[in-house]
Amino acid sequence: MGREDVGGVHIKYLYHCPRQLWLYARGIRPEHLSSAVRFGEAVHETSYRRASPIDLGAAKLDFVDGQHWVHEVKSSGRPQPADQAQGRHYCLRLHALGIDVQGTVLHYPAIRRTRRFPFTPEEAEQAGKDITAVLDTVTAPTSPDRLPKARCHGCAFTDYCWTE
Repeated sequence: MGREDVGGVHIKYLYHCPRQLWLYARGIRPEHLSSAVRFGEAVHETSYRRASPIDLGAAKLDFVDGQHWVHEVKSSGRPQPADQAQGRHYCLRLHALGIDVQGTVLHYPAIRRTRRFPFTPEEAEQAGKDITAVLDTVTAPTSPDRLPKARCHGCAFTDYCWTE
């Protein structure tokens, strides 16, 4: 896996749980069994229908507006650091393609909130560090430690971490 192969899901999992990222990179993909994932997909499909998703290969973002802001729709009722990191990653990808991206707009339909994060040189630097952290995690010979069980509520990977 190279830097160009790191996508938004990798970044999200890095921030949620490095063990989740490590398992995902090895082809363990139980997301289709998760009701939380299905709920997120339903929110995504029913929000902002006129927008067209953009496929950048490893990264798939919801849409970019005419002023070059990346828009991402999130199903959670509480903003997470992973949300901003994922948006920052998409901005870096677009910037590498020569698009003068302005930043990320995160939409939270469940709480009717929108958050805007400009893409600054500091954000670009952090996005590069995130890619390095993903590569370090997925190339590790053993999985990272599991998080405390209380943090695993709703995670599709719970059975892989907590079944003895």
